Amino acid sequence: MTMNGVLPDENYAHCQNGYRIHYIDKGDGPVVVFLHGSGPGASGYSNFKQNYPAFVEAGFRCIVPDLIGFGFSDKPDDVQHPLSFFVECVKQTLDLAGVKECAVVGNSLGGAVAIGLALEYPELVSKLIVLAPGGMSQTEEYFTMPGMQKMFEVYGSADTVTPDMMKDLFANALVHDPAYATDELVAERSQIMALMNGHVMITMQIPYLVDRLPELQCPVLAFWGTDDRMMPDSGIIGLAKNCARLKMIMLSECGHWVMVEYRDLFNAECLAFISDSEVAK
Repeated sequence: MTMNGVLPDENYAHCQNGYRIHYIDKGDGPVVVFLHGSGPGASGYSNFKQNYPAFVEAGFRCIVPDLIGFGFSDKPDDVQHPLSFFVECVKQTLDLAGVKECAVVGNSLGGAVAIGLALEYPELVSKLIVLAPGGMSQTEEYFTMPGMQKMFEVYGSADTVTPDMMKDLFANALVHDPAYATDELVAERSQIMALMNGHVMITMQIPYLVDRLPELQCPVLAFWGTDDRMMPDSGIIGLAKNCARLKMIMLSECGHWVMVEYRDLFNAECLAFISDSEVAK
């Protein structure tokens, strides 16, 4: 089922904490969970629509939630949004979907949530894939990044944001090649932006996670675009030096959305990583 012919409106988990989380659930086999980033109009489908179908075709069950405050999930305006709240909602959604073990893919905010999930529930997360995850630099460093500044400008103009403003954000903050800032993407994100209240961005609290990375018990695959305008470069070192079982792929001529700009490479590397039993040893 689609809403207005743009985004799929499919399954809802009525979580134990009282909130409703929307998620896509496709395929059969070992479970791979995809956790999207933040930003105006973000949703699981919009971030990963070019990725999860390849995993389904390869024999995996893919669950693609909309994080609390985003997509078609609930958008409470009377609570704070610490990392633990995001993790809680994802865990309760997976419980209701019957997931006991999974590989988790997360980009940006979703990367921080994926790390938080793996730290809190090590028996749940068998492998971890992150794309320029949040929590790898100190908070003040993020506000110096041009992409982050542009994103908050758009949020500050939420009532008057235009398609051209959205396209400018994607072209100049999230990708290296502006050709990826398509009209289709703008339509998808504008649909969700019309539903958002902005409270999630104001109250989001993502802690500095680098010091906790040595606690991770699962293998980690990380991606980082060298032209990322959202995440400080310090995060690269923080991630690389603190994960014991890490493979890291750096990509030139690539912005914040590796899964979009290097779709085929990303899909192939992730599938090989998840499928390789030797990696888990």
